[in-house]
Amino acid sequence: MSRLRVAGYGLSIDGYGAGPRQSLNDPLGVGGIGLMEWAFTTRTFQQMHGGSGGDSGIDEDFVARSVENVGAWILGRNMFGPVRGPWPDDEWKGWWGTNPPYHVPVFVLTHHPRAPIEMDGGTTFHFVHDGIDAALQRARDAAQGRDVRIGGGAATIRQYLAAGLIDELHIAQSPVLLGSGEPLFTGLDLPALGYTCTERVASPHATHIVLTRGGNAAR
Repeated sequence: MSRLRVAGYGLSIDGYGAGPRQSLNDPLGVGGIGLMEWAFTTRTFQQMHGGSGGDSGIDEDFVARSVENVGAWILGRNMFGPVRGPWPDDEWKGWWGTNPPYHVPVFVLTHHPRAPIEMDGGTTFHFVHDGIDAALQRARDAAQGRDVRIGGGAATIRQYLAAGLIDELHIAQSPVLLGSGEPLFTGLDLPALGYTCTERVASPHATHIVLTRGGNAAR
């Protein structure tokens, strides 16, 4: 059965999923790159980005799990690029070059229509301007029974959490303090929404926490 899940999402100790002042030079905001350093040296991450080798262990296990059975992605517009407002042209095609690491259909939430972009390696970006429910339905249709993964950002995850639509949320809490930026859980009552912590594992680089809707609490 297809699930909607968040996996491998970096979070600071003070609860931010991105730092302040996101820009072309700082896609995750100032200091935000530290949220994902736990993943960069893992075997799966290296393979996804055209490298070789890489580390095994707890962090690798969670990165490998994050890409299992994913048939489509949903991204907030900030996760696609730094362009704001109406699309000025078709020049910007994402942060990742000609061969993004997704290799499946990706549905980008936006208020401004844009034609789909077909990239190398099986990734096609589709731009959805009629809300989170429409994006989810299109992603599920494209996934053909496999899972739909939300890549972020924090505002997009909050919307799907508030609607009780996310089945599983894996966050990797990094030893980073950002002070400000994009908060993940502000305004959400997770227990009231039915979420329970079902897994908690620490590595030298991050604490991995899994929240499951309707799950049994970790012992």
